[in-house]
Amino acid sequence: MYPNLYYAFKDLFGLDFRLLKLLQTFGFFVAIAFLVAAYVLTIELKRREKLGLLTGVKGKAIVAKPFNMTEVLVHALLGFVLGYKILGLAIEWDETVQDVQAYVFSMQGNLLGGVVLGAILGYFKYKDARKNHAPEIKEEIVTIMPHQRVPDIIVMAAVAGLLGAKIFHNLENWSDFAHDPIGALFSFSGLTFYGGLIVASYVIIRYAIKKNINVWQLIDSAAPSLMLAYGVGRMGCHFSGDGDWGIYNSAYVTDAAGKIVPADPAKFQEMVKASEQFFVRQYGSLEHIPHAAFTKPSGLSFLPDWFFAYGYPHNVINEGVQMAGCAGKYCSVLPVSVYPTALYEIITCLILFAVLFALRKKVTVPGVLFGIYLIMNGIERFFIEKIRVNTKYDIFGFHPTQAEIISSLMVIGGAVLIWYCRKIHKAAKPAI
Repeated sequence: MYPNLYYAFKDLFGLDFRLLKLLQTFGFFVAIAFLVAAYVLTIELKRREKLGLLTGVKGKAIVAKPFNMTEVLVHALLGFVLGYKILGLAIEWDETVQDVQAYVFSMQGNLLGGVVLGAILGYFKYKDARKNHAPEIKEEIVTIMPHQRVPDIIVMAAVAGLLGAKIFHNLENWSDFAHDPIGALFSFSGLTFYGGLIVASYVIIRYAIKKNINVWQLIDSAAPSLMLAYGVGRMGCHFSGDGDWGIYNSAYVTDAAGKIVPADPAKFQEMVKASEQFFVRQYGSLEHIPHAAFTKPSGLSFLPDWFFAYGYPHNVINEGVQMAGCAGKYCSVLPVSVYPTALYEIITCLILFAVLFALRKKVTVPGVLFGIYLIMNGIERFFIEKIRVNTKYDIFGFHPTQAEIISSLMVIGGAVLIWYCRKIHKAAKPAI
């Protein structure tokens, strides 16, 4: 596993570039997910604009404005923070590189670096503001096309999605939140995808209505990009080892070096006993450890063992037991291999993205493509939950997870949406 890009570059290319420790693997893939989603959404919006399905809206654009000292001070402050941290990191490299993330969020830094870079950024912003200033605000009426609003949509999706993902995670793990609410709210772990999707969807639909963007066309345009972003985001989960994995596959165990070894059920119980402290800390006892034995079928012998069971060595959350011969911050491995559910979701979502992308020109009734996305995503997540570790609720004798409840509602909602859209919209001519 690669907790941050330093470990990835060192393992893959043999490069010892320690500044890469600043870039967390999970965050890197989340950023890539937003970028690819923005790209796919943009090209699909442009296609629909050419077909006349989406039109621009006239609005005011500021071409000049009075000099604003506040903007200069904001840029100077940003430069100060960056300079304070960057020069401090360079001067105290040997100490800070051991835990770059802790350094970034500490009060450590270099005052001189902050003052110098703050002055530079403040000066350039001042120079630019004086060059383009006017006695009063000057505006022009321009036509803004929907694809030009993609940057705003992506930023709103990122902020609202992060907020929603954090809220839903804490609702799902209420006891952990009640024990340490500040830590739960501001930690980098603990995000629930569906929470982010629900809150972000609400915010973006409200924005579309306000900007007179056809909501049906917008959500259909977003369907393939949402599926792609989910698949790419899951790469961050898998390659960092963020704890988003499945139940234990008791047909395999993990050796001290983190290698996957086939084993019989008796060996599984031996490994549980050998790592009793770890399992008791996780589950309270050794009696209810979620596991299911599944050995690689002979027909799939070409696939590696880690496709069916993985120990996530060097995972970013330091979950598991100490690896033999490893020293440093990320030296944990799961004592018993788990189903790599994030890997399964990566493959599934990329396939579903290809299906949605192929259907986007064939499905002509507005809103139906998004309904298909809801059904696909709901089914995918519902079945993957069967081998994932998540908090279960007790509802009239049933014990679903939060994701199972929401995914079921997505499938139902997608079916209802397709029926409703087909009823209220006449099928348009197939796009060429």
